[in-house]
Amino acid sequence: LPFLEAMRQFALEVGRGDVLFLHCTLLPYLKAAGELKTKPSQQSVAKLREIGIQCDILVCRTEEPMTNEMRQKLSLFCNVPVKAVIEEMDVETSIYELPLALKAENIDDLVVDHLGLDAPDSDMKVWHDVVRRLKAPSHKVEIGVVGKYIELQDAYKSVYESIIHAGIANDTNVRIVRIDAEDIENDPAKHLATLDGILIPGGFGDRGTEGKIAAAKFAREHDIPYFGLCLGMQIAVIDFARNVAGLEDANSTEFDPKTPHPVIDIMEDQKDLTTKGGNMRLGACPCELAEDSFSFHAYGRKDIQERHRHRYEFNNTYREQLVKAGLRIGGINPERDLVEIVEIPEHAWFVAVQFHPEFQSKPNAAHPLFANFIAAALKYKK
Repeated sequence: LPFLEAMRQFALEVGRGDVLFLHCTLLPYLKAAGELKTKPSQQSVAKLREIGIQCDILVCRTEEPMTNEMRQKLSLFCNVPVKAVIEEMDVETSIYELPLALKAENIDDLVVDHLGLDAPDSDMKVWHDVVRRLKAPSHKVEIGVVGKYIELQDAYKSVYESIIHAGIANDTNVRIVRIDAEDIENDPAKHLATLDGILIPGGFGDRGTEGKIAAAKFAREHDIPYFGLCLGMQIAVIDFARNVAGLEDANSTEFDPKTPHPVIDIMEDQKDLTTKGGNMRLGACPCELAEDSFSFHAYGRKDIQERHRHRYEFNNTYREQLVKAGLRIGGINPERDLVEIVEIPEHAWFVAVQFHPEFQSKPNAAHPLFANFIAAALKYKK
């Protein structure tokens, strides 16, 4: 209620011509009766009017098409022009179809006219292409996401959406195979052998760690495109240290505080901080890319900035040793000399990053690393 009151006061202060109230409601469909019900929307709008808010556009979520009679009824009892009663039917394939559906209802014209804006007609060519690539892609790949919260639908939502965005960029249908890290510790081939790419997302805690290490090892040994995010980068470093550089029992101090080879560790200047938030590296940080790296090829430039959320870092004590064993440092933080990206140059495409590129991906502008990952998966499949 305080937020609604703030909206009411704001409209009063700046003037109704500079404020537009858009109310999204549900028109329940009763299958037994075979009809949509408008009463809940009428009551919702009435409640808003009681506190001083009159909606200008009414967007109606619905499973079935609205009739003109329903639009007129909602217009009459909600005090909204008929043309401002917008139908928003459930989409067939993806939520990314919604901009086209709303454009068909002329919602953009309603907003521009109400606010008195001088704006050109919207160009929806990009969105038409996005939807076309989603509905009728030219290619198909399977990407395995190895994590420990796989059973939760939204646990890796940003990662899943970024993979879909990359599929759009490559005109490719990406089938995401969710794999519980604990299921592959003893037999990774059973779950990973048929995949075209393997991705390990971020996370905390030691549960499922050995399964993730097994997945990174399998991708490395079988030349399957690998993309590690945050923890996925640390996992890749641990595998490389153990199985390529010969550092037996190498680990992160997060998982094994007594490991003889802490290739992943908390920085010295943060070890005395006891609160978890206090010793986290948060937010956007600069990164300088190596010009011979997969990452530089993806971004097309040397200097980038990406968002972080983690406590543990690549331990620079082992940097020279791991590089001599064949690991490539694809990017560093120039301010603190922290390793941000590791790669394996002899591999088809093996990139692991300490940051979270999934936070900067869009359906019409896939993140370059995700786009290159799917492109590599396509090449691997062929």
